[in-house]
Amino acid sequence: MSTSPAPSDTGPAAARTSFYRLHVGHGRGGEPKTFARHEYRDLIITAHQQLNAPLVWCWDNLNAHLAKEVIAFAEEHVDWLRIFQMPSYAPELNPSEGVWSLLNHAIANFVATDPSGLVRLVKSKLKKIQFRAHLIDGCLAGTGLTIQP
Repeated sequence: MSTSPAPSDTGPAAARTSFYRLHVGHGRGGEPKTFARHEYRDLIITAHQQLNAPLVWCWDNLNAHLAKEVIAFAEEHVDWLRIFQMPSYAPELNPSEGVWSLLNHAIANFVATDPSGLVRLVKSKLKKIQFRAHLIDGCLAGTGLTIQP
């Protein structure tokens, strides 16, 4: 799902956009717990097409992120894709950790009775976060990263 700035947002912060796709995996009976390599590639392509903008991704050392196919894909698309590899354990450097923290606080007092209810809840809360550029800016600021106008 792509987003656009809220109508009241102006200035440099209005350019911040959050893009997400939920993946519900239980890890039971051979079910994957995360995206497959091709699903990461497809997510990146979809984000690029829907946002019509260059992308910057910050990744941890998950084996799917380090796969030869993913690295080759990134190298083929250096004109619009930059991937920064985070150190082995450095949540303070990864802006997505701040988003997860905001999401955790937002859903702390809610109960979902089934996976589809949880998906609806998470989507709803992410949608609220994505239209508040100052929250995304705060996640960036916490890492020491800044957006150049």
